Amino acid sequence: MWNVEGRYGPVMEVFEVEGTRERRIVIGYKMGGTSRFFSALSNLYHFYQLYSARKYVEQFSNGITIISLYLNPLPNSQAPPIEHSIFQVVKEASLLYCLPDNPFFLPSDDPNAHAVQEAMYAYCGWIFAQHFCNRLGPAYLQLKNILDESNAEHAEVLNNIKRRFREETFTRESIAQVIHAYPELIRLLYVNFAMVHYPEAEEQTKLMPTLSYQRLQTTQPLTDEELYDKIRRSVPNKHELQVLESFMIFNKHVLKTNFYQPTKVALSFRLAPDFLPEVEYPKKPFGIFFVIGNEFRGFHIRFRDVARGGIRIVMSRNKENYSINQRMLFDENYGLASTQALKNKDIPEGGAKGTILPSLGATPRLCFEKYVDSIIDLLIPGQTPGIKEKISDLYGKPELLFFGPDEGTADMMDWAALHARSRGAETWWKSFTTGKSAEKLGGVPHDTYGMTSLSIRQYVLGIYKQLGLREKDVTKVQTGGPDGDLGSNEILLSSDKTVAIIDGSGVLADPAGLNREELIRLAKLRKPVGFFDKSKLSKDGYLVKVEEHDVKLPSGEIVLDGTDFRNGAHLRFKADIFVPCGGRPEAVNISNMAALVDADGKPHFKYIVEGANLFFSHQARLHLEKRKVILFKDSSTNKGGVTSSSLEVLAGLALATEEYMDLMIFKDGKPSEFYQSYVKDIQQKITENAAAEFSCIWREHARLQGTKPRTIISDELSSTLNNLQAELESSDLFDDLPSRKGVIRRAMPKTLVEKVGLEALMQRLPEPYQRALFSSWVASHFIYKYGVNGSSVDFFHFARDLAH
Repeated sequence: MWNVEGRYGPVMEVFEVEGTRERRIVIGYKMGGTSRFFSALSNLYHFYQLYSARKYVEQFSNGITIISLYLNPLPNSQAPPIEHSIFQVVKEASLLYCLPDNPFFLPSDDPNAHAVQEAMYAYCGWIFAQHFCNRLGPAYLQLKNILDESNAEHAEVLNNIKRRFREETFTRESIAQVIHAYPELIRLLYVNFAMVHYPEAEEQTKLMPTLSYQRLQTTQPLTDEELYDKIRRSVPNKHELQVLESFMIFNKHVLKTNFYQPTKVALSFRLAPDFLPEVEYPKKPFGIFFVIGNEFRGFHIRFRDVARGGIRIVMSRNKENYSINQRMLFDENYGLASTQALKNKDIPEGGAKGTILPSLGATPRLCFEKYVDSIIDLLIPGQTPGIKEKISDLYGKPELLFFGPDEGTADMMDWAALHARSRGAETWWKSFTTGKSAEKLGGVPHDTYGMTSLSIRQYVLGIYKQLGLREKDVTKVQTGGPDGDLGSNEILLSSDKTVAIIDGSGVLADPAGLNREELIRLAKLRKPVGFFDKSKLSKDGYLVKVEEHDVKLPSGEIVLDGTDFRNGAHLRFKADIFVPCGGRPEAVNISNMAALVDADGKPHFKYIVEGANLFFSHQARLHLEKRKVILFKDSSTNKGGVTSSSLEVLAGLALATEEYMDLMIFKDGKPSEFYQSYVKDIQQKITENAAAEFSCIWREHARLQGTKPRTIISDELSSTLNNLQAELESSDLFDDLPSRKGVIRRAMPKTLVEKVGLEALMQRLPEPYQRALFSSWVASHFIYKYGVNGSSVDFFHFARDLAH
């Protein structure tokens, strides 16, 4: 029980019963950590031809369950001796704990039955194939080359074909059928995987007898070529071949895994990204983590070694919605991480993102905790207390991830940082997560200080200033309500005439302008628009909640279903400015973007500042800009949060532990003077960076006389910045000490430099981080000053002043 309290995963021990061949297995774990585990254990020991003389399940008031099983060999069985198989049962019980509900683990009398390790491998390959079977093929590539993607009609045709291929080529059911149809090939593929990833090389000799006991026959491992040849000869069609090939691709690209670690709570794999087809994923990620739990699946993608991004929980409303989310999970993650890579242009860290898809009815927090714990298994291999087995690490270099808050995980960052510390990450737990609570862990919460909204606000104010508009006269539509970070701060920071707000609870609209005092009240309470006081609406105003049906609007229109109405509401309203602060990715896409333009070609909005990530698809942005909409995309506008997170991590790296505890953590619920000053520095940096980028995009668009959309200018600006940053990191400009000091002094928050001193900071910060900090500051300030076409002479003049 003490062991269980100190560990996140299950604890298992084996005892001999004196004077007999009976063995007692004791398994302890925290309640709620798994489900259907007890019945799955029965299948497991029956598979090894053992029977249970008696078993006990004891639940304790401290939330711990302890199972005791007394196992004996079946009389006259041909099974391996219990002295050997009992340890296999223990090893495989930890896999069952992770995935007790596995369709490939059949009863032992089934001729196609797999051992647990094989069945778990089959399950992981099944999930991998669902996401990565190359569904598009050469025909799609030929069509893509013929069509013009800048033409909206062509792009729509291509998009529809892509979606169709993905939905219909390889369904979950058809992949499962192939796995069930070829148990012998799956067994050989598993051996191919195990020969590489079984923890110790000498243990492989023990592995082979265990596999042979499955059918009392020897499973000889084949070389990759022999295995591929056998698969090719054994399957009759291309569809089945491609599914089994995806298992080989999986095997070849797993660099490390916790598959054989005994205390895991979910299975995690670090993948090399080389298998991703360029036609679908043009920019290759630096690294991919793939996580599979009983209640969820998840990914983490990063585009540089030192990279940062939030972890998002993707919730599903119903079975159909879950099915769509399953298919799109990796693509959504890739899109978010790509956007993050563009957004992180003026900070040292590159772009990353994680996504977690809980099953219907699963607890999001449990999924997040398992996801984090299983990734830590791979970040600190061989450091789990009490565990001697080291994982097989083909990557061979230390890796450090920075996690941040995103949809559904804002209140989980403290737990992740403290859990990393408890797992032995003494050096990096402070910087493992950002958005930690200020009081307990010295974090800088984005929503409390409006960090993300500050950058979005600079774009809104920039438009008003450039066009000479008075904010009070401007009409606005907003998605994301007063209950969210962006939505609430957008309400609190603005003074416009908001005519509609759409959020998770419903649609609130009033052509006369929504009552601002009531909106501010909801924003301060963090309540959705469903709580708006309807007495504050004008005669033409209305509130339609998602759960309502057959609602009559003031215009006489009948709303049949509140949820359907909410889902399409962002396409029906008109205003001067549209600020999406929440909503699903590609809410405006190629199939519905025409709805934002009237029959006479007039767009619903004059200005759009994209607060929520990926709210518009790329084609939708270009379509609207062609119709003279002034649009600023997410990777430029929504970067306040990443700047805040970057500077939060900087505090963790720059301050010694005692200093950090003293200066960043609240005393008696109050922040220190240093903390308050540091937060102001962060807000100032966000405002400066956003204003500088806005001016750069506006100038460039004016210079080109509107011939190039701002969306393209924004992307080119990000790419130019990232490329220049990469060049500077490997250049010798960093070696010029006066220039380095001058840049680092200006790049650091003033409060930090004054407190610690520049010399001490340069000694404490790791050199790779200093290089990244130096190159990101130089690249961003040069480009913002001279534009994307700054010349070598311009850079010479710019670099000459760095030391001052």
